[in-house]
Amino acid sequence: MTNHTAKIGIVTVSDRASAGIYEDLSGKAIIATLTDYLSSDWQAEYRLIPDEQPLIEQTLRELADQQGCCFIVTTGGTGPAKRDVTPEATEAVCDRMMPGFGELMRTESLKYVPTAILSRQTAGLLGSSLIINLPGKPKAIRQCLDAVFPAVPYCIDLMDGPYLECNEQVMKPFRPKS
Repeated sequence: MTNHTAKIGIVTVSDRASAGIYEDLSGKAIIATLTDYLSSDWQAEYRLIPDEQPLIEQTLRELADQQGCCFIVTTGGTGPAKRDVTPEATEAVCDRMMPGFGELMRTESLKYVPTAILSRQTAGLLGSSLIINLPGKPKAIRQCLDAVFPAVPYCIDLMDGPYLECNEQVMKPFRPKS
């Protein structure tokens, strides 16, 4: 792919933040983390939506299909509460699931909190987009992205997406030697 600016979808799923009850610190944490990691040009496609599965599915499809995002990161809606439906929405729209991302994020989070086993975050592929569900807490977002992001640029390479370059003092992506 020859486009120079990678589009990355950032979706905060939160009833309260979308209603203006509190500020979306999680979406800002994702943008700040990706800004630290990436040295290549990228553009955030940001969405703040309530915990409604049809709306989450519609938003993921729009970011992948209409906006052309190579990477979509969600935050929120991954716990055991009744309104936590982000993993179900992700599974409903994805062509193939990538369970290793969720497994690694839970393993990493268990180093910090025993409740990490309650997290249901997952990942999958929708067309030419990689979708990863992150937890809702800003500190946990950074911990999880630090763990899984080294594999993200190569995954996007394998899907013929834009070449993501990283600030290697902050994040060293893994790409096999060719």
